Amino acid sequence: MALADMMKSLQEIQLSDLTLDNIGSWPMPVKVVAWVLAFGGACFLGYNQHLKNLQLELEGVRTTEGELRTQFEAKAFQVANLDALRDQLKEMEEQFGALLGQLPKDTEVPGLLEDITEKGVDSGLKFSSIALQGEQTAEFYVELPIDINLTGTYHDLGAFASGVAGLPRIVTLHDFKIAPGGSSGELSMQITAKTYRYKGEE
Repeated sequence: MALADMMKSLQEIQLSDLTLDNIGSWPMPVKVVAWVLAFGGACFLGYNQHLKNLQLELEGVRTTEGELRTQFEAKAFQVANLDALRDQLKEMEEQFGALLGQLPKDTEVPGLLEDITEKGVDSGLKFSSIALQGEQTAEFYVELPIDINLTGTYHDLGAFASGVAGLPRIVTLHDFKIAPGGSSGELSMQITAKTYRYKGEE
């Protein structure tokens, strides 16, 4: 009955009689409706002006938390395996040092040319020329090409390649050009030998 009475009262009210000046004398049903509308408007404005921003901040914080958690787990794994990583680093440094030891320094290049010549002569080859070419710079090392012209048999060449591979310094052979050299089955050969120097020495 109370709701029915309220609805009947609302129908009997003239909207022209309701002003802000006499808000205190408004009928109770009108006041209730006004309070409900005011409360709903306040909630709507509060959500859009304050709570919505807080929700966006919360989502950002949750995303950051996930990233930080991933970073923490990665660092925790590294800390847990720190000793193993140090041992691995030490081993890599030793291997790197051993490889560097196989690269000739500038002062060792003449001796390296003598070693290459000696291996060729020991293999039965005859040298026409051996000349150091211009350096070629790569990202971490400097390449030192050496042009070699010689004559001998195919088997002599194989022995020479094997001897060069056994040198204490790193030397690689490239660009083989082999042509008939004349008598006794000899061959005329052109070879590019390459050795390398660590760029960090500069």
